[in-house]
Amino acid sequence: MIQVESLTKHRSGVPVLDAVSMAGEEGGVTALVGPSGSGKSTLLRCLNGLDCFEAGAVSIAGHRLAPGSNPGGVLEALRRDVGMVFQQFNLFPHLSVLDNVTLAPRTVLKTPAAEARSRAVDLLDRVGLKSFAAARPATLSGGQQQRVAIARALAMQPRVMLFDEPTSALDPKMTAEVLDVIVDLAKAGQTMVVVTHDHGFAKRAATWVVELAAGKVARQGTAAEML
Repeated sequence: MIQVESLTKHRSGVPVLDAVSMAGEEGGVTALVGPSGSGKSTLLRCLNGLDCFEAGAVSIAGHRLAPGSNPGGVLEALRRDVGMVFQQFNLFPHLSVLDNVTLAPRTVLKTPAAEARSRAVDLLDRVGLKSFAAARPATLSGGQQQRVAIARALAMQPRVMLFDEPTSALDPKMTAEVLDVIVDLAKAGQTMVVVTHDHGFAKRAATWVVELAAGKVARQGTAAEML
């Protein structure tokens, strides 16, 4: 489902990623670990075409990214199949929770409003927020907003989900709420790549762990081997 081949990226002439190679199986959870500044988030952004790279290749969910700028059509097709949840929630503040979740399916996939609404309600129920469907994001806690962001990404029915330190801005209680949702997704067979500093979570959910250091793969293996 995911194949990264000798991925190399520079910023101001300095290598941020240096010949990184990794793979992710369908239905598996790959955890990216390592110290801050090791290139984890940059690698994740390259998987979704948010960052360009100078050498190597990325194949994900049947789509292939080449070095340099990729055509808009390639990126659009990729992002229909690859969802991403960021550190910040990025919810539209003027829309209700339900409208935040239904917006992309209605506008991008042209899903009928009733169908999009029905699926959104099911997803909000899945993340424990069905009763907050009419609420505005500002009235929710950080953990609740991040769970809405997860539901919003799932509404596009992605083949792969990418998580960039989804609990970094949350306190321990909210962190537990969000990680429980991600663990449930893992149990359901959702293919995922998760950037995390939480080794306890990685032990619970990850099928494969990749440790980055200074832009290179230092080690990779099963959670049992690595952690």
